[in-house]
Amino acid sequence: MKKIDAIEKYIERLLNESTPEAPIWNVEILKGRKASWNYIDGCMLSSILELYRLHKEKSYLDFVILYTDYFIMDDGKIRTYEPTNYSLDDMSESRILFDLWGFTHNEKYLKAIHYTYNQIKTNPRTFEGNFWHKPRHPNQVWLDGLFMAQVFYMRYETYLNHMQNYSDIRKQYEVVRLHMFNENTKLYYHGYDASKEAFWCDKETGLSKSHWLRAIGWYITSLVEILSDMDKKHSDFEFYKNLLNEAIEGILLYQDKKTKLFYQVVDQMDKKGNYLETSGSAMISYVLLKGSRIGVLPKRYHEKGKEIFEGICRTYLTITEDKINLGGICLLAGLGNALFRDGSFEYYISEPIVENDAKGVAPFLMAYIELLR
Repeated sequence: MKKIDAIEKYIERLLNESTPEAPIWNVEILKGRKASWNYIDGCMLSSILELYRLHKEKSYLDFVILYTDYFIMDDGKIRTYEPTNYSLDDMSESRILFDLWGFTHNEKYLKAIHYTYNQIKTNPRTFEGNFWHKPRHPNQVWLDGLFMAQVFYMRYETYLNHMQNYSDIRKQYEVVRLHMFNENTKLYYHGYDASKEAFWCDKETGLSKSHWLRAIGWYITSLVEILSDMDKKHSDFEFYKNLLNEAIEGILLYQDKKTKLFYQVVDQMDKKGNYLETSGSAMISYVLLKGSRIGVLPKRYHEKGKEIFEGICRTYLTITEDKINLGGICLLAGLGNALFRDGSFEYYISEPIVENDAKGVAPFLMAYIELLR
């Protein structure tokens, strides 16, 4: 009971001390980055909306509306977000607009959904048809990007476009499975350069060097959300279900036996400097819990998801009389832009480890909500 009370108080503090200009869950903004429409806040607001669904506590919905309305204009344009900048990360937050439109029937949210969809229509693609991650990462497909773009895309196609482009979404996942899944390790690589020109990629395969935990977390989360949103009678449902089960079976091979968590570089558990990481572990917990609940993963995975969540609490959740902190969160990681971002083991363990960032807090809360259900 102490843990549940502490988490509830933690949620209350996150809401009471956050504004759109300075959300205390976004460490990048606290470190000086300007407030924007971004995937980090989108993840956090999604978890708050799930709390609203569960508890029917109006203050949760009111908070998300107040926060979102700072960015959404009456004509549907979004402050700081421009579709033709072609950043998959930036478009990700727009998936919450479907929830807000459903809860409020405010037309500006629907207009903002259509405004975001303009990026889907014209986003640059690889020769195989996958979205570029960003213009400064030409021809590159990152696992992260599947969550950032495809969850919004699937919601749009399901609820607003009569599933007309389901085949396009499936094709992008087929390309990722073809190139980025390692049949030996049973894990996905973080990135793939279709042009095979990026300095970080293998010149024969186009692949990055490592299996980064949170990238795999983004991937499996995208799959469970797509399965939750799509038409269950569509023939593609089994395709995504099979992808999810395969990826889950692979990642669970690397679970730490003592803590039940997973390492930052998944398959290098014993290598010096590697560490048990919260955000990716929380995503796996959430996917196992939700996937088993909605019937796309075996029921036995509920207990596995629960043990990972409890492992995070034991390892990285600290509770004092006046404060709760969630640690062990990799702040960020990517490929390119700078020579040190080379996809190596040494790179991934060099990025800052922080407390209370939404990239870890949001999936932790989503897993918590699944346990409450």
